[in-house]
Amino acid sequence: MKRFFAAVAAAVALAATPASAQNYPARPVTIIVPFAAGGPTDIIARIVGEYFSKTLGQQFIVENIAGAGGTTGITRAVQAKPDGYTIAMGHMGTHGAAPALYPNLKYDPTKDFEPIGLVAGTPILIVARKDFPAADLKEFIAKAKDTSTRLSQAHAGVGSVSFSTCTLLTSQLGIKHHRVVAYRGTGPALNDLVGGQVDYMCDQIVNLVEQVKGGAIKAFAIATEQRSAALPDVPTTKEAGLPEYQVSAWNALFAPKGTPKEIVTKLNETLVKALDDEAARKRLLELGSVLPEGKGRTPEALSDLVKSEVARWTPILKAAGAVGTQ
Repeated sequence: MKRFFAAVAAAVALAATPASAQNYPARPVTIIVPFAAGGPTDIIARIVGEYFSKTLGQQFIVENIAGAGGTTGITRAVQAKPDGYTIAMGHMGTHGAAPALYPNLKYDPTKDFEPIGLVAGTPILIVARKDFPAADLKEFIAKAKDTSTRLSQAHAGVGSVSFSTCTLLTSQLGIKHHRVVAYRGTGPALNDLVGGQVDYMCDQIVNLVEQVKGGAIKAFAIATEQRSAALPDVPTTKEAGLPEYQVSAWNALFAPKGTPKEIVTKLNETLVKALDDEAARKRLLELGSVLPEGKGRTPEALSDLVKSEVARWTPILKAAGAVGTQ
């Protein structure tokens, strides 16, 4: 008799999985954004969330959980019930740089998630105060390498995109004598750059378009293969003489490990439709984002990206002696 009931229970559980996936979502879904509201990751998550809500018939609600370079929010997401009702918008920092920066990290970006899909890349700009004495990237590099001049580099805190990407830049240029100034976020760092209190920084195009267009800061190059339609006059790093500096602060959706495959597939299919939707696509591109195409939209492609990013950032950040605080 016990065997009979066990068999019935197993059959019911097996039958329930596809049904629950087929009816998903039956209630609101939380998208954890591991940063404060108003930043690039938050804006991208809200654009995608609006499309998901409209298409899937349930609200996709953004919950901002900031702290420790984004790892606080991602830790919350990885510990959530794997039923598709809590997902997260991770990015280059939380799923690429974090293992090197946080020795006691409570998740493994390569193993503890079900990748849903890459949403957008946000290219990095090399920018300086508007009166910085360099006309182009080559002149900036010459000034930066001059050991008689100690430039100040601003960033939004250890583990931030601006920190990691400028660490990559100075590593490639072999620079160790600059004064690095940490801020509590991109806003204060950018304010001081605009005010001329610091010399330069590296950051996402999403944060910098208005200041560059308005002449408040100077942009030397964008770290992508092609120029951005948002700032068409800014040359690529390849055009400007530093082809090896290629970096983008991508954003992507993840679900906790064990989320049913059918639900992950449904979320990925909806994301692909969002990237092709005229209104959503327009809004993402206006931010300066680079959208994935073709096979780059699959969960498998995102899984490969995470592995490659961890491998890329770990030696760079460890060599710099960078350590975050959780």
